[in-house]
Amino acid sequence: MYQKIKNHKIFTFIIILSLVFGISLTSKVLATQSNTYEKLKILSEVLYLIQTNYVEEVNTQDLIYGAINGMLKVLDPHSSFMPPDVYQEMQVETKGSFGGLGIQIAVKDNQLVVIAPIEDTPADRAGIQAGDKIVKIESKSTKDMTLMEAVKILRGPKGTKVTLTIMRDGFDSPKEFVLTRDIIEIKSVTWKVLEGNIGYVKLRQFQENTAEELEIALDKLEESGIKAMVLDLRNDPGGLLNAAVDVADKFLEKGKLIVYTKGRAKNQDMRFVARQGATHPYHPLVVLVNHGSASASEIVAGAIQDHGRGLIVGTKTFGKGSVQSVVPLTDNSGLRLTTAKYYTPNGRTIHEKGIIPDVIVELPKAGQDSEEAALEALSKEKSKEKPGKEKSEPTDKEKSSPSQTPEKESQPESKKETPADNVQQKSSETGETTGEKTEGKEEVVKKDPELEKDVQLQRAVDILKGIMIFEKQKLVEAKKPS
Repeated sequence: MYQKIKNHKIFTFIIILSLVFGISLTSKVLATQSNTYEKLKILSEVLYLIQTNYVEEVNTQDLIYGAINGMLKVLDPHSSFMPPDVYQEMQVETKGSFGGLGIQIAVKDNQLVVIAPIEDTPADRAGIQAGDKIVKIESKSTKDMTLMEAVKILRGPKGTKVTLTIMRDGFDSPKEFVLTRDIIEIKSVTWKVLEGNIGYVKLRQFQENTAEELEIALDKLEESGIKAMVLDLRNDPGGLLNAAVDVADKFLEKGKLIVYTKGRAKNQDMRFVARQGATHPYHPLVVLVNHGSASASEIVAGAIQDHGRGLIVGTKTFGKGSVQSVVPLTDNSGLRLTTAKYYTPNGRTIHEKGIIPDVIVELPKAGQDSEEAALEALSKEKSKEKPGKEKSEPTDKEKSSPSQTPEKESQPESKKETPADNVQQKSSETGETTGEKTEGKEEVVKKDPELEKDVQLQRAVDILKGIMIFEKQKLVEAKKPS
């Protein structure tokens, strides 16, 4: 009898032990779990006391959600809880169509700030700028407001208005901006041909279809006979990691590291490499960035910079380099939790540091027009040049920008080419005629008025022209008899 009882106890112990070890194999984790359950008792006690003794009846779900938000406030500002309705809206956003203002926001230094307004949306048209601090929304202070709480207030039915109180560098006091909500339809990629056969591609946001749209744009630009390219990531607040990897893949050789992540959990340590490799010729490349370039934009810019594939021009990026994993919960709500950080191929952390351009070009200051800003930028560049240096000669960094086609064995087979036509090319962004291509004649491109107003784009074009001149000179020198 005693033996049976003893055997039964041993059997029970083995089952319990197996269950415990199925959860964790270390005593340290077991101790941590035990400590967590002890702490949860306090939470349970407080919940019970509120339910049974608080002066008024309180909704239990509101208490639970409030407790969750309280926990997340101890973490970084990018971790947040999404009630079912907000979680549903978040899923819609990555598809490219949603209601709202067209504004990407974040919490930085305990302040609600604008990462970037999305081009041609209510926020952009109202004059909201990257880096703006949102002091109030509908006269309600944003102090201690969570990101999801702000998003919920900002979104609403099409045609309704919302007032933002904004503080900006150069403002003496906060100013009110009235925005009208609209359905936001985002075309993530637009393109055109600039003077000098320079292709221009603007990425507004990294969505599910961004890489596919970019491939179409690159095909069209190749048909137009471009010799160099500008990739504009300014005011691109980011988006999907997979989209960033797929975009970078189009500019880097196969096998090159694009980005890697490191987290506390081993399953968050991941490496992303170029799978297809560059599917288009290696034209000289300049990437434009500014303070509104964040997350996925910084991944692409960092990979291109670390591999020396192109030059980064503009101002320092936002510095949003953490990974948020979105976890659906049992009541159809969701948890956005920071689980890792992004690192560039050379091991630089993006988070809170951003990407520093190779060539820094500031935007015009308040009250300063673009011509004054261009002269100021030119003056700064001249002051950095060594005596006797030719104006048109590229810097060492500019010279090293890869434009040669790599060895054939590292080049994957390009996608199916579309037959080139000789009709006028139209810009997908403006609909204006950008050039006419006829057999045996160089393509003629209309002067782009936007180029004259944009000092950063002007600098990018100047750099690319310098690189192309330098490469032509090298070809001429190579053909000379020794």
